[in-house]
Amino acid sequence: MSKTRDHVEMEKRCREAAKLFAQEYPAPEVARRLGVARQMAYRWRSDWGKGGLAALASKGPAGRKPKLTVEQAQQVTTALLAGPEAAGYKTALWTLPRVAALIQELTGVRYHPGHVWRLLGASGFSCQRPERRALERDERAIGH
Repeated sequence: MSKTRDHVEMEKRCREAAKLFAQEYPAPEVARRLGVARQMAYRWRSDWGKGGLAALASKGPAGRKPKLTVEQAQQVTTALLAGPEAAGYKTALWTLPRVAALIQELTGVRYHPGHVWRLLGASGFSCQRPERRALERDERAIGH
């Protein structure tokens, strides 16, 4: 199993653990067979004893639900890929406040610019700093 939480895979393991508990296997043996920590097997056995198989059902991902729906996030990504000029900015540079304003304009959801950084990273975007060059620089004259 990967390091990220795969709830479907974990639920399969819980069902398998329930079968083993029904056959009176001890929790350490269940943990060894399923490749999980003993503490997890003890927790599953306790839950199974209290509520049966229904108590072992996945409760889904932990944590707060995202403010943006999948469709809204896709809409924002499309707008970001179109570029700042398409969004009405004069320079070809996305800044965190600009992205926060874009998200609010497109979806009505407000984010602090500091949090926008996390959203961009989760969407696969990274920081790209523009190269600083003098406006008067003439590449042909330099001969590069």
